[in-house]
Amino acid sequence: MTLVSTVRNLALAAGLALSLSACGINSVPTAEENAKAKWADVEAQYQRRANLIPNLVEVTQGAAENERAILTEVTEARARATSVNISADDLGDSSKMQEFAAAQGQLSQGLGRLLASFEAYPTIQSNQNFIALQSQLEGTENRIAVAIRDYNEAVRQYNTTIRTFPDIIGANIIHGADPLEPYTAVTEGAEVAPEIDMTSN
Repeated sequence: MTLVSTVRNLALAAGLALSLSACGINSVPTAEENAKAKWADVEAQYQRRANLIPNLVEVTQGAAENERAILTEVTEARARATSVNISADDLGDSSKMQEFAAAQGQLSQGLGRLLASFEAYPTIQSNQNFIALQSQLEGTENRIAVAIRDYNEAVRQYNTTIRTFPDIIGANIIHGADPLEPYTAVTEGAEVAPEIDMTSN
């Protein structure tokens, strides 16, 4: 082996070692922070919905007595949903994610039943505040679906990053990265925004 080929081989080995040593140093935390930011978007949309519900309750206080049970259920479901909080550190905890999803799913179902029950009340349907709130809630449900989709895509990218070469090196050695949990609806149909037809009567 000549001196030139030895130097070349050492340079290649040093270059390879340097490139492998940087694996995952930037990509893993970047992907993790992106997933956490997307989770914050999910929480913001759920908070937006929770903020609209007291207004809906106020507008519909004059509803028939048999709707009061649904109204109470929605109010209680809102209280439960807003009491379950997920921090960025909990995004890898499947039981906490399921608890959050269950609380939000119960609220979605109750809200859908409440809005659907008001189809029989022309007075409520003609109330401009109710119409505006109903529109805002429908829009918020759609925003929630988009935010969840974006979060799940960020989680997929992060989980793929920490499991694939060469980023797996940095993920395991430097960061000790654990996979994050995607958001899944645990209540059947909870991921579907309620369809409400307020044009009848």
